[in-house]
Amino acid sequence: MRVMVLVKATAESEAGDMPAAEILAEMGRFNEELAAAGILLEAAGLKPTSAGKRVAFDGTGRSVRDGPFSATSELVAGFWLWEVKDLDEAVAWVKRCPNPMPGPSEIEIRPLYEMSDFADV
Repeated sequence: MRVMVLVKATAESEAGDMPAAEILAEMGRFNEELAAAGILLEAAGLKPTSAGKRVAFDGTGRSVRDGPFSATSELVAGFWLWEVKDLDEAVAWVKRCPNPMPGPSEIEIRPLYEMSDFADV
């Protein structure tokens, strides 16, 4: 099963503060472990929402809004795409992950839809 592992944003990541060299080194080692285990499909950090845009849809209408966006705890600062056998394996790997932020942080795990999920549609 594929899962998207989302690193939630913090005030520091939304301010554009770069992680300390120690955090980057720890994350690099963790990513190497994921790759060696055959789990890592993709990984990236995201720039703050101040560098982004949102496009809202309403019927045929489209409106564009510039960042930054509010509710920092609901925003994403980075992600991994993993191939795991089940959610329990994904949770076990996340528990091994170094804290991605200098202070309290949160990581969310979301399964991706697979073609087999649409078999009845």
